Amino acid sequence: MQHLDDIKGKEIVPGYFGRFVHGDKITLSFVDIKQGHPLPEHQHPHEQVTFILEGELEMIIGGEKMVLTPGMVHVIPGNTPHSAIALTDVRVLDAFSPVREDYRL
Repeated sequence: MQHLDDIKGKEIVPGYFGRFVHGDKITLSFVDIKQGHPLPEHQHPHEQVTFILEGELEMIIGGEKMVLTPGMVHVIPGNTPHSAIALTDVRVLDAFSPVREDYRL
């Protein structure tokens, strides 16, 4: 057991700071995003579930543009191109399956 504040984090890309918890088959990613910072289009084999805790995040997922606000959740299938830009400061909880080995510290 541990407290989220005690988990060492890392900057994923400029403006995106994450803390990660890894299980055998899933990674939880708690990400703080600074307003105005983009996440370039990318894709990965992992299924991703994004839940917005705070703020507004504009995303383009599989060519569809949307604005996610607190309480909204979106499932991103594996290998689906997606990008984002923070319209405000944002706090996000992402779940990835399988584990994101590239997010291990």
